[in-house]
Amino acid sequence: MSAILMHRRTNRQIHVLVFAGTGEGPALVAALAQAGRDVSVSVVTEAAARAYRSADLNTVHVGSFRSVEDLSAHCLAHAVDAVVDATHPFALLISAQLHQVCSYLSLPLARFERPGWTAPQTSLLSGVDAFAQQSLQGHRVLLALGARHLAAATQAGRAAGAIVKARVLPTPAAIRLAGAAGLSGDNLAVLRPLSGVRPGAVEAALCRRWAITDVLCRQSGGVADALWSTLSESLGFHLWKVKRPSPPDTVPVVQSPQELLACLDGLLV
Repeated sequence: MSAILMHRRTNRQIHVLVFAGTGEGPALVAALAQAGRDVSVSVVTEAAARAYRSADLNTVHVGSFRSVEDLSAHCLAHAVDAVVDATHPFALLISAQLHQVCSYLSLPLARFERPGWTAPQTSLLSGVDAFAQQSLQGHRVLLALGARHLAAATQAGRAAGAIVKARVLPTPAAIRLAGAAGLSGDNLAVLRPLSGVRPGAVEAALCRRWAITDVLCRQSGGVADALWSTLSESLGFHLWKVKRPSPPDTVPVVQSPQELLACLDGLLV
């Protein structure tokens, strides 16, 4: 069987399936294609798929997989040789599914993580609930989390004694979730992150207007993580980050396209 697999890979391009969004995904795909890999991409939405319109791809899968069985069938049907998990650090379900499928099918799996950012006034939290254990009486806290986490974060912030405010995406679902968490009026800003002529200027103005003393976000890496770390230094607020989960010990982690190429070369030997 191993001889057959080696023969198959020698006579065609290695097919790499990348699970990603619109952040670092296009750059990873471009690097893989330039290195001679046959690349396919799986994204959640049509909007995300548009980021790959100019990429040299085998296939683009849009939407979530209904089950581990569907994901396994997709990998087999498209003769996938290796998988790259470049999903959001807190997308725990799909990462767990990829690990399960790749283990079952004996497919190499690599995890791409955006480099983290640090600032002098930064504290890591094990979870949103841990925010409630802090002493924040009278502090003015801005929640810069996904809307799905607003209810728990708002409850934790108020339990710590803080005045809680939040910013959410301009979508009906996000605004509805903010309202359900008890955030509205002058306690809520509806905006698209890093928008405008100078990315980050809107967030900085919001922090000044609300006299923010603390910001709660997630240790997601990338531009959003960099933004809050930079603003923490320039504006002087304390930054609280929910620590990102660690992948299984058996999954190698890379932080650049070059590291990814080297990792896959080693896994596919």
